[in-house]
Amino acid sequence: MPQTERSRDQKTREDPAPLIVVTETGGRSLVTALDREAELTGLTMGMTLPDARAVFPAVVVVPADPAADAALLDRLVAWCGRYTPWAAAEGRDGIFLDVTGCAHLFGGEAAMCADLTARLESFGFTARAALADTPGAAWAISHFGESGTVVPSDETRETLARLPVAALRLDPATVSGLVQVGVRTVEALRNMPRAPLAARFGDVVGQRLDQVSGDIREPISPHMPVVPFRARLAFAEPIALMADIERGMRHLLDDLCQQLAQAGQGGRRLVLTLYRVDGDVFDITVGAARPARDPDRLARLFGGRLSGFEPAFGVEVMTLTASVTESMAPVAPALSVAMRHVTAPDAAFCGDRLAPLIDCLGNRLGFDQVVRLAAIESHLPERMARARPALANAVTFAWPSLPPRPLRLLRRPERIEASVPEQALQASPERFRWRRTDYEIRLAEGPERIAPEWWTDDGAAKTRDYWRVEDMAGRRFWICRHGLLRPGESAEWFLHGLFA
Repeated sequence: MPQTERSRDQKTREDPAPLIVVTETGGRSLVTALDREAELTGLTMGMTLPDARAVFPAVVVVPADPAADAALLDRLVAWCGRYTPWAAAEGRDGIFLDVTGCAHLFGGEAAMCADLTARLESFGFTARAALADTPGAAWAISHFGESGTVVPSDETRETLARLPVAALRLDPATVSGLVQVGVRTVEALRNMPRAPLAARFGDVVGQRLDQVSGDIREPISPHMPVVPFRARLAFAEPIALMADIERGMRHLLDDLCQQLAQAGQGGRRLVLTLYRVDGDVFDITVGAARPARDPDRLARLFGGRLSGFEPAFGVEVMTLTASVTESMAPVAPALSVAMRHVTAPDAAFCGDRLAPLIDCLGNRLGFDQVVRLAAIESHLPERMARARPALANAVTFAWPSLPPRPLRLLRRPERIEASVPEQALQASPERFRWRRTDYEIRLAEGPERIAPEWWTDDGAAKTRDYWRVEDMAGRRFWICRHGLLRPGESAEWFLHGLFA
């Protein structure tokens, strides 16, 4: 059990005292795990703490930590991905593996079981494993049979027949009730009529019998989503040099991209998983702005992320999966020269030429931090564009054809003090003062009139006249006047953007 083995690591080799793990249940302290030394002294699971100390006063007591046990079990489930992507936790101390089509990679089913238990024992765990046609049968044999047993399909019934009824994953009360009526083995239970069993113990007994025999399917929910595009590479000896890891990654990329090409797909999110010799598992995830299956391009994305990986004693298995894919069908050539310029609204930003840049920025900063300006159905400068994630769907509205706009647009127009000749009230200012600095205008172009949006209920909105002006130092500004001037009225001037 993970709790027991983790606690055993806290003992020194010079301390042979038995160790037990205690859980508080119903106001009582019960033994829920114990090591081999504790078993040899006569301690058993389910004993109360006073009874355990009465048997062996010097026993070492460790309080249970369910959260740590669950986290450790999750790590072991992730580590089992080196054998099959279809791994799931079972209860508090078990793991189900669906190894269909995977055993041949390890020299057969028996060799796979032996390798699995040997590696777990090298990490300090006590492990028992069995392989059968159904999850229920494998669980029964691993807990009540001989560890490492591989049950042929035609021998499942015979192998289970002599096991106790507790091997069917029944609760202790049901097991005790069956034993009291003389039913001690799976075969004896199988020979009893179902109706009396259901009347006394409910449907769970018949359900467990059907699950262990395969009459009722017992699906396994994998720890990670099982993806159709996956490449795996195992090494005869662990590799620890970064150059070797990069070569292994490139081999996986070539294999995966070939799979994607055959299916007409491109990867949007790829996960490289590295299994270290010490049992630690590391995932490196990269994303792509557009579906991709170019090994060179994808290798550059992984290159920057691999620099922070520490191989320690070496990597023994590497896997590469395409967790998110999209169709990447060939694009038909344009029928005419005119059609070549017809593109999607967002093609200028997310086209093939900018996709590598978006990939680099997104994987370094996070794709939610890379944005684009999307056109909004408005002609007011501060409303006509909105920042959206670079990977968002195509915009609804195309960019309108407009006169030149400033590179930097202020969040809102800022008031300026403008000096306009009295004889030319409709002209641009000769000079203006903005943020305590005076600017003398040399050139001006305009006006460009922008009226308020009549469909919005904003009575304070005014018509604006915009000028593009340049001062004596060559700095260019975008200034505007609010409202239509009438005789005797003074204008309000604002600065809305800077061209450089």
